[in-house]
Amino acid sequence: MSHGDRILAEARRWIGTPYLHQASVKGAGADCLGLLRGVWRAVNGDEPETVPPYTDDWAEPSHSEVLMEAANRLLLCKGLSDVAQGDVLLFRMRDGSIAKHLGIQANVGAVPSFVHSYTRHGVIESPLSLPWQRRIVARFAIPEGAG
Repeated sequence: MSHGDRILAEARRWIGTPYLHQASVKGAGADCLGLLRGVWRAVNGDEPETVPPYTDDWAEPSHSEVLMEAANRLLLCKGLSDVAQGDVLLFRMRDGSIAKHLGIQANVGAVPSFVHSYTRHGVIESPLSLPWQRRIVARFAIPEGAG
């Protein structure tokens, strides 16, 4: 099984976990970052950094790209068209806003999907529809064995 396949398999194990802001406990609660953190721990071991408390607005008032900066520090940047299962997707939910949502690429090809934790839905696998695809601002790989 490839590294990307292991990442996706672990992400899918989180499906059904309720949404809970700042949480990262499979079955109990996770937000989008918490899902990524939990997958990292399962696949790579200890998290590389302690995550400080964060608000629901993800630094929107200051326009600080908190998630983008952390992803660039800790993950491997990929081209947007270099699609693979297990990729970490970073989304900008509105034009002109900061990037503040994460997901993990699941299916690729004609019917793409991604696993993410979404307010009022919890951890789900969603179609990576054109509206979602247009919101992707960066694509990353989780480094193998880092942690």
